[in-house]
Amino acid sequence: MSELDQTGAGAQAGIQENPLERLDLRGTPCPINFVRTKLKLEQMPAGSLLEVWLDGGEPMEQVPDSLTMEGYSIEQIQDCSDYFSLHVRKPQ
Repeated sequence: MSELDQTGAGAQAGIQENPLERLDLRGTPCPINFVRTKLKLEQMPAGSLLEVWLDGGEPMEQVPDSLTMEGYSIEQIQDCSDYFSLHVRKPQ
C-alpha cells in the first residue's frame, strides 16, 4: 500500500482514515463554530475523527488553536477553495 498525501502532523504512517462524522459550520461565526465542534466531539467515541468545514479568516485562525488548547489533535487542514476541511481527533 502506498503512502497517501498527508497534510497534518498527526497523520500516522501516511494512512488516511475516514472521519466518523462531518460537521458543516460554513457561515457560522466565532465562537459558536468552536462550541458546536467541541459539543460534537464530546458526543463521539474516544479516538474518533471528526471532519469540520470552516470558513477562512477568523474561524481558521481561532478554531484549530482553541481545539488544540482543549486537548484535541488537529490531524489535517485542507484548503478546499471556498472553505477549509479540518480533521480533528478526540483523545483516547
